[in-house]
Amino acid sequence: MSLSEARFHDLVDTTQQALEDLFDESGLDLDMENSAGVLTIKFDNGSTLIFSRQEPLRQLWLADRSGGFHFDYDEDSGKWVCEKSEELLGEMLERIVWERVGEKLDFDEI
Repeated sequence: MSLSEARFHDLVDTTQQALEDLFDESGLDLDMENSAGVLTIKFDNGSTLIFSRQEPLRQLWLADRSGGFHFDYDEDSGKWVCEKSEELLGEMLERIVWERVGEKLDFDEI
């Protein structure tokens, strides 16, 4: 079943806010910008994560230097799941943040 437009926007807004809160509380040296539904996280070492909503596909996209990843929301688990690898968004972010800045952050709630 496809997400309604309103539900999709609520889910992305909630996810992006949770990410902002998590990164803000992490103590990492970074800059965040959320504009027009695009959340950009810039780490002090130059690494960047970009989260954007793809409304026609009802997907949340993540851009990282390792590639672009497309996530579908799974209502049963309440999690964003990578379209290709089936990795959860939180799991992928834990790995990427560790690889980029050497910090372990807890993304279980994402």
